[in-house]
Amino acid sequence: MKNKWSKTLWVASAATVTVLLNACGGTAKTAATDTNYTQYVNPYIGSEGHGHVFVGANVPYGVVQLGPVNIMQTWDKFNGWDWCSGYNYISKEILGFAHTHLSGTGISDLNDILVLPANGTPALTPMKFENEASGYGSTFKKENEKVAPGYYSVYLDKYKVQAQLTATERAGFHEYKFDKTDSAHILVDLAYAMGWDKPVETAFNVVNDSTILGYRFSKGWAPDQRVFFAIKLAQPATNIQLFDSTAALTGKNVTGRQLKALLFVDAVKQPTIKMKVGISPTSSEKALANLDAEISHWNFDQIKQDAGKKWNDQLGTIQFDADKETKTIFYTSLYHTMFVPSLFNDHDRGYMGTDKKIYPDPGFDNYTLFSLWDTYRGLHPLMTLVQPQRVNDIIRSFLKIYEQQGKLPVWHLNGNETNTMVGYPAIPVIVDAYLKGFRDYDVNLAYEAIKQSAMQQTDGIQFIQKLQYIPADSVRESVAKAQEYALSDWAIAAMAKDLGKQEDADYFTKRAKLYELYFDKSTGHFRGRMGNDSWRTPFNPLEAKHRDNDYCEGNAWQYTWLVPQDVHGLKQLFGGDQGFLQKLDTFFTTHAQLGAEASPDISGMIGQYAHGNEPNHHIPYLYAYGGQPWKTADIVRQVADTFYTTKPDGLCGNEDAGQMSAWYVLSAMGFYPVNPAQGIFIFGSPLMNKAVLQVGNKKTFNIDVVNQAKENKYIQSIKLNGKDYTKSYISFKDIAAGGNLQITMGNKPSDSFGVKPEDRP
Repeated sequence: MKNKWSKTLWVASAATVTVLLNACGGTAKTAATDTNYTQYVNPYIGSEGHGHVFVGANVPYGVVQLGPVNIMQTWDKFNGWDWCSGYNYISKEILGFAHTHLSGTGISDLNDILVLPANGTPALTPMKFENEASGYGSTFKKENEKVAPGYYSVYLDKYKVQAQLTATERAGFHEYKFDKTDSAHILVDLAYAMGWDKPVETAFNVVNDSTILGYRFSKGWAPDQRVFFAIKLAQPATNIQLFDSTAALTGKNVTGRQLKALLFVDAVKQPTIKMKVGISPTSSEKALANLDAEISHWNFDQIKQDAGKKWNDQLGTIQFDADKETKTIFYTSLYHTMFVPSLFNDHDRGYMGTDKKIYPDPGFDNYTLFSLWDTYRGLHPLMTLVQPQRVNDIIRSFLKIYEQQGKLPVWHLNGNETNTMVGYPAIPVIVDAYLKGFRDYDVNLAYEAIKQSAMQQTDGIQFIQKLQYIPADSVRESVAKAQEYALSDWAIAAMAKDLGKQEDADYFTKRAKLYELYFDKSTGHFRGRMGNDSWRTPFNPLEAKHRDNDYCEGNAWQYTWLVPQDVHGLKQLFGGDQGFLQKLDTFFTTHAQLGAEASPDISGMIGQYAHGNEPNHHIPYLYAYGGQPWKTADIVRQVADTFYTTKPDGLCGNEDAGQMSAWYVLSAMGFYPVNPAQGIFIFGSPLMNKAVLQVGNKKTFNIDVVNQAKENKYIQSIKLNGKDYTKSYISFKDIAAGGNLQITMGNKPSDSFGVKPEDRP
């Protein structure tokens, strides 16, 4: 089916919405209702500590993320790992402004096409930490930095330049006001690299005194990244100088490994310099076409206003009424869920495939940046609710990747497969969409692709195919991989059954139960099992080594619960409800330390629960399966109150391309998917007074919370469309159909809601 999408903002009592945006792209009001959703976004949340979020100017799902780049010294010391996005709130210096960034990842890359407005004697190498005179870059004061959805500005103290940035999907718009005008110039550094990234070939083609084309090819986390660009100046440059590293070059069309350009401008005559930069995955000519299509004029304020409106429209897909702090965290979280997946095509929808071939318009928008091990759990189920118009295109993008690289994406980054993390995590996303009725793609090809992923001869899958366990002494992270495979195999079986492929359904159903082979009853945990059929010893369920572990970024306690596709089967391993619930209680109350070798991703601890790492996100909701939904409410409220704040370090772990925020968005509305491919959401503890979801086809799903208060965290009763609803879960079908949900809260657990076996998930 094709899902149409209404961009009209929902307003309580106004038939017509008139949106008025202020200069920051932030104010939007009607006579009846305040619809300025951007005012509740604080882009600094998650920019300090381990959040790793992008700070700068972008639009929803745009490939251009134009923002500041701080100094990243080393991987393991100050300015190391916590600068993966290129920015951290505590930094006091800016090297320049790059056009691509990663948000919330645990590995650094991108930061392509670095630009810096400067003056005085030109510098061609970046300054060293706390040594401003050693190279290009400037200190700045936090009070002189402003950021809002679609907009960023800062005053560079060293150069006395006021910089303003805004963006469209494929282009960045710069406006620089030079208070110091001697030898004013703009540095364009194609050599700059952070983290693993290193340029391998760069190019400039000076078309004239106001237009420069080029490209930057690099090797890093993305092994063969290619970005093409086009630069336009509103005022012609008085002089353009080109360099390879620090060696001056002659000619106007040059290539090299570390090219840089100095664009000298007459800031005395015109102190405000405007520059536009378009990017493309296919060619510099297409980058220029993207630029002309998306920013055809030099009105910076208009593009800034347009960017703000795009954000306001998308944030308006959920109208969320709560206290100011909760509302700020909610809308900032929703904002962070819309950075990726990002567009990876030109304005005419041509794109570069994973095979590095250029393809014309395939009839849909091609996407990239799929952090699937993280995002299949919550972000993609959230998108099926409030971004239904993008779901089919994402599945189509998966299938093109499959055709071009021979397998579905694992962790895809700008046309590159990084093979990061474990499992075949595209499968739950595809099956979830399919079972929810999103089928505007080649369904037969989709099934072929998911089955092929499960029949590879690598990474332990070769053992799973024979219905055997994965030997821990043959395959690293064997338990984590086996459990991820089991979840995806359950999903394959569900799709096979729906397609009438009963033989496949039976086979993959057996594979989905293989997780039981790793369960050691004597310890009550899943353990690594050696090739000689013995358990790996010694065994410590608290051990969480960052390397050479049977688990992936976790320990045996955390991986005890990674069976979201078969919670009832998991309960039986513990002897039924009582043993299952006792084990859960112990999990949340065992406060022993993980040890110095633990992965830094294991953070946000409640007992052994690690909210900072995505495989844990469903665990609080497991209590509902044992008939104790009030314990889910206790943990959900503790997580929301403790690990999500309005401070710059308001995330307890990596944002991970939107998943950390997706958990909050869903949980704040009162539900979360345990099995991300099953199409049901488990109730927890809503944080709002009212929420209205725009679920597509001009339908809304309205959630009213009665007796909302900090102490009233327990659901007492629910009505769906005016009728009593006793189940502790709700289906996607019920939400997507539109309607009204009324949740009544109280300060004590209900003795009836969600307790009966027939009312449990």
